[in-house]
Amino acid sequence: MPSPSLAALATALSQKLERDGETATAYGGLKLYRYSGKVAPMPCLYIFGLGITVQGSKRLMAGEDVYLASAGQLMITSADLPVINNIIPASDNSPYLGIWLDLDMQLIAQLALVMDAGKDGGYCQSMKILDLEDDIADALSRLLAILDQPVLLAQLAPLIQQEIVVRLLLGPGGWTLRQLVSAGSPINRVAKVVSWLRLNFSRNLPVDELAAMANMSPSSFRQHFRAVTGMSPLQYLKRYRLLEARQLLLNHELDAASAALRVGYESPSQFSREYTRLFGAPPLRDVRRLKSVVAAS
Repeated sequence: MPSPSLAALATALSQKLERDGETATAYGGLKLYRYSGKVAPMPCLYIFGLGITVQGSKRLMAGEDVYLASAGQLMITSADLPVINNIIPASDNSPYLGIWLDLDMQLIAQLALVMDAGKDGGYCQSMKILDLEDDIADALSRLLAILDQPVLLAQLAPLIQQEIVVRLLLGPGGWTLRQLVSAGSPINRVAKVVSWLRLNFSRNLPVDELAAMANMSPSSFRQHFRAVTGMSPLQYLKRYRLLEARQLLLNHELDAASAALRVGYESPSQFSREYTRLFGAPPLRDVRRLKSVVAAS
């Protein structure tokens, strides 16, 4: 039985969503999700942020790590992660409902300096799944309530987001957030390399040079990179390149060979094989399918 706070959040969220898929909001870092019926697993990129499963559940695969986020749970990502997202509606008549809120690294760092963050310690994971506290659910309901009120949204939404970050820092996820913003921590150093890779994904840089960028030995870097992202540096780069190539094919009308070269592949045939393995169809067929889905919706 969901708590009153979670039930109220589900009601507020369902009132905002009239169709399946992702819905952008007037508050830039906030996105809303609704999915009914069977949903195929979706390769996608999760940026650093907070995901809340309000109704239904989702199974996430980051590399070889598998996570289950059920109704009434939240997820904090440790870095920008290519994942396989498998959404599971609660039932035929009860769709999956979810919320995504971008997290501001600078805001977290400022607040962590003046607060005693969560004391859970433990080890780093590519994602941290926690129970959604009623106070955070209530804050999210208040944020949803002012989305259609521009003046209130401009003045109150940043304060509500700050409240959510404070409650996260004081809760079980506080240690993870503090490590992410603590200069010199292994998580922080790997996260900076991940950010660099996202901007330079078409370059071929040896792992030893990435390790030097993080000021780590190659073996230590591989270990920490795997803990933060769920995969090796080479696996991460491959997955990210394929996601970027898919966006190029979908939005810029490139052919497969041109997209392959643009994202750093030297062999179009290797690109096509790895693309098909990840997305379930060769590049052009996959893009035609995506466009038909968009047109139908």
